[in-house]
Amino acid sequence: MTTTPLSTPQAPTSATVTAATNAVLRVPPASPAAAAAYFGAGLAFHADVSDVASVLTSGDDPGFVVIDSRSTESWDQGHIPGALHLPTALIPAQAERLLDKSVPVVTYCWGPGCNGGTRAALALAELGYQVKEMLGGIEYWIREGFEVETWEGRQQRDADPLTAPVGSDNCGC
Repeated sequence: MTTTPLSTPQAPTSATVTAATNAVLRVPPASPAAAAAYFGAGLAFHADVSDVASVLTSGDDPGFVVIDSRSTESWDQGHIPGALHLPTALIPAQAERLLDKSVPVVTYCWGPGCNGGTRAALALAELGYQVKEMLGGIEYWIREGFEVETWEGRQQRDADPLTAPVGSDNCGC
């Protein structure tokens, strides 16, 4: 086996990387225009946990409402302070009574392995609401060290230093 000395990584060129030798580039990247459209659309559909927390804790009117779409038992385990509880199955019957269509909605469920927040966002969009889904759900909210509320009051855990900014609610991106 031949070793090479450490050096500054160089950007590959089409001459140095081929689809046959690189699993990442087996499917070529999208064009810059297609990538911009895709990622721009993603920002229109998703909200980051840190961004939601920052706005909710600012003391100002956030300009949106947060919906926890989980079951009552899950809600009781802990939810985002100030969130409304509206399980996905109840959205068609109760959304109009609880929500103002002129106010954007941010939905969440358990976490990235759960599509409940997505299903809630879809149900609300189909009813005419402006909606975003909070990426990572309550799992990422808790991992980033933000408060949760239960019937017993508010609780807060330390942020997971491997998955969240330490000492800040802003990742700096």
